[in-house]
Amino acid sequence: MQGDGDGWVFGADGTRHWGRNGAAGLLLRAPDQEQRSMVLLQHRAAWSHQGGTWALPGGAMDSHESPVDAAVREAGEEAGIRESQVAVRAERVTATADSGWSYTTVVADADHALSTVPNGESTELRWVAEADVDSLPLHPAFAVSWPTLRAPAVDVVLDTANLLGAVGTKSGESAWWRDRPGATTALLSELAASLPRTLELPSGGFGWVSRIVAVLEGDAATAVSDHPAVVTVVAPPGGDDTVVELASQAVGPTLVVTADKGLRGRLPHGVDAVGPSALGR
Repeated sequence: MQGDGDGWVFGADGTRHWGRNGAAGLLLRAPDQEQRSMVLLQHRAAWSHQGGTWALPGGAMDSHESPVDAAVREAGEEAGIRESQVAVRAERVTATADSGWSYTTVVADADHALSTVPNGESTELRWVAEADVDSLPLHPAFAVSWPTLRAPAVDVVLDTANLLGAVGTKSGESAWWRDRPGATTALLSELAASLPRTLELPSGGFGWVSRIVAVLEGDAATAVSDHPAVVTVVAPPGGDDTVVELASQAVGPTLVVTADKGLRGRLPHGVDAVGPSALGR
C-alpha cells in the first residue's frame, strides 16, 4: 500500500534515504523456551535496497503518522504482526542525515514468538536469538545501530514496599495500605504478567528482564508469588540492607527498582537504580 511518505530523500552529496517524512522500524523481542530474548528479523528481498541483508520490518512514515504508528503498521504489512500483539517499550532515533531525514527504531515486546506472514519485501522472516544477531549479514544501517539496541539479560531487585507506596496496584491503588499482603500479592502478580520484557536502563541502553527478586518486609512478608519469574525474599524491618546485600551478591548486570534516594546511595558500584515508573505499569 502506497502512502504519502513513499519516496526518496536526497542529500547534498547525492546520498538517498527512503521516506519523505523519515522512516521507522519495529525491533520486536519475544522469549524462547528458556526465557532468553529473540529478535524478529527480515531477510530483505534481493530487489529491495540493500537486498539480501537482514534488518527490521519497517519503512516510510506517512505525514499523519508517529514513528510508533508507522513501525507497527509496517510490521503488519511486512510480517503480519498485529498492533494488539505487541507492547511498545521505547523509541529511539537511530539514524539521521543532513537532508533532515531520520530513522526511528521502535522497541517492543511480544509474549511469545509470533507467527509471521511475509510479503514480497521479504525472502524470510526469522526469530533470531539475540546473541546470534551479529552472525548474520546485517543491513549496514542496522549493523551500526544494533550495539545501542541490544538488550543483555538483567536481574532486577525490587524494593517492593517502596514501589507499592509509590504506585499502588492496578486493582486497588487507593486502598493498598489497608491490606498490605493482599496488595503486595496483587503487585507481584501484575509484574509477573509483564515478564519477560525489555527495560530501558539509566545508561540509555536496554536490558532483558526475565526474573525479579522482590524484597518483602513488615506486614507484606506473607505476600505470595506463584510465578517462577518473581522470587520473594523476606527481609527484617527496614529492608534496605537486604536490597543492598542482594545487589552486592549479583554475578551479572543488576538493576534495583526504588524511589528511595538514600537506598540508591548505598548500592554497590556498577549497580544502577530506576524509579517505579520504569516498569511501565
